[in-house]
Amino acid sequence: KAYLHHTVYLSCYFPNSQKIDVKNLIVFWQKDTNKVVHEVYYGQEKHENLSPEYINRTKVDVGKWTLQLLNAGVEDEGRYQCIVMQKITERSTEVIHKSECSLHIIANYSQPEITELHSRKLKPSGYLNLSCSSSGGYPEPKEMTWLISHENITHSSTAPMDVSQDAVTKLYNVTSKLNIPVPTKSRTNISCWLHLREQLGSLVSVPLGI
Repeated sequence: KAYLHHTVYLSCYFPNSQKIDVKNLIVFWQKDTNKVVHEVYYGQEKHENLSPEYINRTKVDVGKWTLQLLNAGVEDEGRYQCIVMQKITERSTEVIHKSECSLHIIANYSQPEITELHSRKLKPSGYLNLSCSSSGGYPEPKEMTWLISHENITHSSTAPMDVSQDAVTKLYNVTSKLNIPVPTKSRTNISCWLHLREQLGSLVSVPLGI
């Protein structure tokens, strides 16, 4: 996992137990089996075969067999393969090592924010009309729940989430709405929780007191 716009480190996990000189090796990283991300050809960096989106975005540490991918974006998500080939004769090579990893990008959502959609004058017989929004995150979240608390009793309610994805940045914006009768008992606190995916936890809004 890597944060959006940060540097990703893709290791080759190549032990090189035989201490082969890099000048006798071809080392390259590829994405989704068809895009060349970086290539070291017998000790020299080779740029002719690179996919355009990776030009000037990679650095290699041959000593550690690790590739740095700069300014990671959502479109960089996918499976990466590192392949090491050894020169056998002047005309032939053989693959001596292969490793794979999957890259997942994470972008932090803004703190969920509750907005009151009703008029400020609440009548005891009226309805609370609330909206909760969070923006600029990735991947798509799991769900949004509302918590309604009064006198140490808390009710939770899962409302449908309206999800939109920015066509350029690929980041998600989410909104959920809540419509309930105006609480007539003691002071009521309402908050909304955004539950994220892949063990990323959850975010909670500042409670709204009614």
